[in-house]
Amino acid sequence: MSMTMTVLLPFAIAAPAPALTPWGMYLAADVVVKAVMIGLAVASVATWTVLLAKGWELARERRHLLQARALLLESVQLPDPQLDPRLQEEPVRLLLEAARTELRLSPHGGDPAGVKERVGSRLERIELACARQARRGIGVLASIGAIAPFVGLFGTVWGIMNSFVGIAQSNTTNLAVVAPGIAEALLATALGLVAAIPAVVIYNHFTRVLAGLRALLGDLSAAVQQLVSRDLDRAAVHAGPVLARAAH
Repeated sequence: MSMTMTVLLPFAIAAPAPALTPWGMYLAADVVVKAVMIGLAVASVATWTVLLAKGWELARERRHLLQARALLLESVQLPDPQLDPRLQEEPVRLLLEAARTELRLSPHGGDPAGVKERVGSRLERIELACARQARRGIGVLASIGAIAPFVGLFGTVWGIMNSFVGIAQSNTTNLAVVAPGIAEALLATALGLVAAIPAVVIYNHFTRVLAGLRALLGDLSAAVQQLVSRDLDRAAVHAGPVLARAAH
């Protein structure tokens, strides 16, 4: 009886093996592998945060640009953005104010072609600035998509290296001994892919959305230049009889 208890006692008091769940593998991982996992988790949270925040911002801007474009295409003359709340938000307000400023600064009776060229130059700079503003915050997605797999691979290599060190110290090649360490290392690669794949997909989505916004900005700029051209032609038509009477 005592011999049986002596044989069974080591098995009765043996520590249970760590659970092979993601959380259990994280708790049992090396400090370097833990740091890699935490960094990848933060990167994944940043990806989804950019999706929600930037997606709402770009959708709102697109809706506003569509409304402003429809309004400008129906306008007879260059409107004053202060008189219509639909034209008071950027970048529509900036485009209209730039055109009105150039018309105010240009000499009366000057060359209309020169005025149109200067207005087009102002509007082009505003378009580029608005495009840069819209892209702000999206570059982090490209960085996460490019770097996260390699960071996860670094954690995997480090974890497997520790597993081989454990094999050498335990003098055994039993797979049950090294399997937890290898599983912890592979979890880092999995987290790297979990962070990288959504980042790349979301970045490509935002690239298409930004291309559409850039096209809408081009439409708005063209609409403003058309209104400027109409105002200049209308001013030339009104100025003709006045000059004729003055000459007479």
